[in-house]
Amino acid sequence: MAELINNETLSLVLLAVFLILFYIWSSSTSTTRNSPPSPPKLPIIGNLHQLLGSPGTPPHRALQALSKLHGPLMLLHFGSFPVLVVSSAEAAREIMKTHDLAFASRPRTTAFEKLLYNYKDVAAAPYGDYWRQVKSICVLNLLSAKKVRSFRTLREEETRSMINNIKETSRRGEVVDVRKMVMGLTNDVVSRAALGKKYYNDGEFKELITEFTELAGSIHIGDYIPSLGWLSRLGGLDAKLVSLAKRYDAFLDTVLQEHIDRSSETTSNRNDKGVDDQNEDNKDFVDVLLDIQRENSLHFPLDRISIKAVVQDVFLAGTDTTSTLLEWAMAEILRHPRVMSKLQKELRSVKKGEEEILTEDDMVDMHYLKAVIKEALRLHPPFTLLLPKMSIQDVKIKGYDIKANTQVLVNAWQIGRDPESFSYKPEEFEPERFLEVNSGLSYKGTDFEFIPFGAGRRICPGIQFATTVNEIGLANLLHKFDWKLPGGVRNEDLDMNESSGLTIHKKHPLKAVAIPYSSA
Repeated sequence: MAELINNETLSLVLLAVFLILFYIWSSSTSTTRNSPPSPPKLPIIGNLHQLLGSPGTPPHRALQALSKLHGPLMLLHFGSFPVLVVSSAEAAREIMKTHDLAFASRPRTTAFEKLLYNYKDVAAAPYGDYWRQVKSICVLNLLSAKKVRSFRTLREEETRSMINNIKETSRRGEVVDVRKMVMGLTNDVVSRAALGKKYYNDGEFKELITEFTELAGSIHIGDYIPSLGWLSRLGGLDAKLVSLAKRYDAFLDTVLQEHIDRSSETTSNRNDKGVDDQNEDNKDFVDVLLDIQRENSLHFPLDRISIKAVVQDVFLAGTDTTSTLLEWAMAEILRHPRVMSKLQKELRSVKKGEEEILTEDDMVDMHYLKAVIKEALRLHPPFTLLLPKMSIQDVKIKGYDIKANTQVLVNAWQIGRDPESFSYKPEEFEPERFLEVNSGLSYKGTDFEFIPFGAGRRICPGIQFATTVNEIGLANLLHKFDWKLPGGVRNEDLDMNESSGLTIHKKHPLKAVAIPYSSA
């Protein structure tokens, strides 16, 4: 009897082993014969363990390690879903230029579905007429060169406010929370341009921004292995997404209602006085969206949900990414006193009174300032992995067959550090490279060695909006203050570890001592 049980147990074990081996074999043979190189994958989970299996290792670094073994065009499987990882300028050009249309859509994820109103925003919307029209609305009414120039006074006012806050902190003998200061600047600029007033001093609003960044970049296991979706529910991720979506929706409802009430009051006053008090130039982005809704001037109805989705998208894209870049730039400058000294020499060639700030006119010919910002974008793109793409048709890339519905991850962080593109100390902060060998490189999507904002149809439309804030903010931080690390910390010992999330921040907020500069 015992021998029979042992034989049955052995048979079950052998059957299990056979099924596992058959699964691995069938998975490997189910891929296209001409598919890109791919590391071995496990049953059920595919290559997910290689992305998530190293605690403390951000995904862009894990993917870099894999690409060094398998090449700049690498096929992974997250569960049963194919994921193409792009890690070189040449491969990125194929995806975002040669075959841009084939990769112009977005994959569906639980986080984006719940947080971005079921893909009604610009960033996550699938490619098609809806996306084209809402993007056009954003560009024409908020992000065009003309509109960006119109916000100049606003940017200068908020920069002056930030500088005054830092001066006050310095007078009290306190350490400056650089992250808090630059987040205040970017949030206030975007709030006033898009929403009509500041919201950043609202403590709850700050929490919403931080939570969104963390949760939007989270991996919902059910997106890749539907049968294991219950793990995200058990772990609390689903509940967090629902809670955040409800709180953000309530905030945006308040914003819209304030604008609707203000518009009604203005209309009433205009009718009573018989004059038009509503100046088109004073309208913010929400006012414009509500006007479009009332006029029904699009090929589809712009409902309240769409308005909230687009406003949320613009606000988050314009604030968190910009402040993140400014913090990384300041951290690198503090680590490199030579760069700080050289930049300050350029900035301080413009003489200003104590209460005056550098304006955008002052910065037109400041080439080193622009090189410093470029170098910060190269080493620390806010989206280390560009927002994922989705192929909408079968296509051949560099001789490999890529099937429709393949997700694509472009590792902009790795591409920016590629020694083939940046031969001189690619891992180090050297702004001079953008004055010399790499001086002609642009981050506006034409040079695939340097794509912090992406490229092609899905390039970030807010590049000019972001860079104008970056320039005026960084210029005045270095023009008005000398900076050092607190507590005797050596420059080279500054912690540069990264956080996780949709946007990659410094893991720990940058704190520094600001010493007001006097040219007298």
